[in-house]
Amino acid sequence: MTVLKNIITIQHPESIHHTNGMVGSWTDWELSEKGIEQAENMACNLQLEIKNNEFSLFTSSLKRAKQTAEIIGEKLDIQPRITDALKERSLGKANGKSVQWLKENIENEEITIYDKCFNDAESRYDVWQRLVPFYNEIISNDDENIIIVSHGDTLSIFNAMWLGLEAEILNRIELYGVSGGVSFLHQTSTGKRVIKRMSDTSYIKSW
Repeated sequence: MTVLKNIITIQHPESIHHTNGMVGSWTDWELSEKGIEQAENMACNLQLEIKNNEFSLFTSSLKRAKQTAEIIGEKLDIQPRITDALKERSLGKANGKSVQWLKENIENEEITIYDKCFNDAESRYDVWQRLVPFYNEIISNDDENIIIVSHGDTLSIFNAMWLGLEAEILNRIELYGVSGGVSFLHQTSTGKRVIKRMSDTSYIKSW
């Protein structure tokens, strides 16, 4: 019998790199003051919605995601489990540089998921491969309710996996969310996969 799954994915809210013109990627930026407030709002709003349901909580090891998960975990009384599988895509030598530097020094145009903007960067297919073991684990385990805190590009790839799409489809479509977006994914008892809501930013607001 297929295990029911309710997965909430969270794209971390405002990070310092959203405000200073620097590349995010693997540069270990923290949340901005605004981002911390947004994460706190997110935690309160999620608590109201999920009530007493028990959830597992997984997060990227990068600070901006980890901070988000810690704030949510404290409110929901869940200990976050940290994994490098959920890190943002590495942009190689652009890490630690400005977005302007990246634009002026990019080595390769990314046309397909196999292309790398720099020779030491990850391609989107590399991230797909990095995600596969984590994805297979959470799909096959007995956890019914799961929260995942990660990053935009990584979650766009996760969304495609969830819908049972092949990696190459990302050459033609995108399933991106936005900073602070919360998505609700559901698997029915028959194994049907649904994205109920995608990148809902109402959770970062204070009511």
